[in-house]
Amino acid sequence: MTLPSYRGDLVNRPEFTAEARAADPELLLRGYERAALTLNFVRALVEGGFADLHHPEYWDLGFVHHAALKDAYERIVRSIGDALDFFEGMSGHPVHEATLVDFYASHEGLHLLYEQAQTRFIPRQNRWYNLSTHMPWIGMRTAALDGAHIEYFRGIANPIGVKIGSAMDAAWLQGLVNALNPQNQPGRLTFIHRFGAKEIAAALPKAIEAVRQTGQRVLWVCDPMHGNTETTTGGLKTRRFENILRELDLAFRIHAELGSHLGGVHIELTGDDVTECTGGARGLTDADLARAYRSSVDPRLNHEQALELAMLIAERSQSRRAERRSGASAS
Repeated sequence: MTLPSYRGDLVNRPEFTAEARAADPELLLRGYERAALTLNFVRALVEGGFADLHHPEYWDLGFVHHAALKDAYERIVRSIGDALDFFEGMSGHPVHEATLVDFYASHEGLHLLYEQAQTRFIPRQNRWYNLSTHMPWIGMRTAALDGAHIEYFRGIANPIGVKIGSAMDAAWLQGLVNALNPQNQPGRLTFIHRFGAKEIAAALPKAIEAVRQTGQRVLWVCDPMHGNTETTTGGLKTRRFENILRELDLAFRIHAELGSHLGGVHIELTGDDVTECTGGARGLTDADLARAYRSSVDPRLNHEQALELAMLIAERSQSRRAERRSGASAS
């Protein structure tokens, strides 16, 4: 039996039946509804003090007891509380800003009809904005210079991102920069590199140099997930935590060596206790994946793996800053 491909939850359904694979416009409304509910839930959490940095000890760090860097994680948590106490003691005022965080939404602007329906001209700004999200981004497979996605994205004023990979040569990257940010507006364009642990050492320096030759700047973000996807012998897509971490480590090092800066990390995660990526503090293996594999598309980090990765990023960032400070002192 031959059926249309599963195109994502805005278009059809993953079950392999003719009924499920038929395009259903009602799914566009359901997707919008779920997005609105989720954003309202996150706003309620943030406004209720869920992100209050005064109490990092409340964060769920149960995985730490299984991690090799247990002492480093606990030191970071203590330092956050100590720093806030010091600031409040010196200023004599509570750090109100530390009880809240700025929260922004981003998604791949893949379904152009969905994005177009929520694009508005804002008179006071005299610009067109995509109001379905703060920062829409273009996937690597739809980033053709003469494609519809580039044409749409260059006409909106949102900050935008583009996924880039090793298949993109210098001319392609430079064409993206010139098409999407011809005025070199700070913060306008983000390149999200997704090379994989095996290719990043060769591909990232070329990408940085290609952008540098344009005389323009982009914000660099590392996506260590997509380039490290593999399939187990049992047919499940997965990602190995050690490969994700290795690509991140190399991204930090390469950007530092070339005088560039890694401005962010793009990861896929869920708060549920899934088993879709192997490795991490609990040492999940391929045999563990079937226990709670729930994704119909890409394997995600579970809440423990995501927190562990966040702490590892903080540890690496802290080490890089210390190296820069010591280098500046020596000079």
